[in-house]
Amino acid sequence: MNQIPRGRITNPCITQLMEDEIFVFGSNLEGMHYGGAARTACRWGAIMGQGVGMQGQTYAIPTMSGSVASIVPFVDEFIRFAKANSDMRFLVTEIGCGIAGFTPADIAPLFRDAVSAENICLPERFWEVLLKQT
Repeated sequence: MNQIPRGRITNPCITQLMEDEIFVFGSNLEGMHYGGAARTACRWGAIMGQGVGMQGQTYAIPTMSGSVASIVPFVDEFIRFAKANSDMRFLVTEIGCGIAGFTPADIAPLFRDAVSAENICLPERFWEVLLKQT
């Protein structure tokens, strides 16, 4: 694969969701959704105090634990969940690349297994990193 699969780029400015779309955002384990995409997620059902998993039309992936390695199990669980729920379309935001302080080069490789999942959309900068690695 040397190009981004058609229709698989997450819009960098999501203002509405279709009924089957899920907004995937970076959170903290405590579920304090006060800033960035986490704050935006509250409009679609993100629950204060819940830092992991499905919440309304959102899915939280903790990114504020201090290291990329600590994010891996949460991304792996998300990908398993998304693959098991192929009737939903998951719009992954640039998790970890805002308040958490990581870069797309740090986080994108965690989504390598998402490339084969047609119902997972990734940010363009994640795709750019992933395509360079193939």
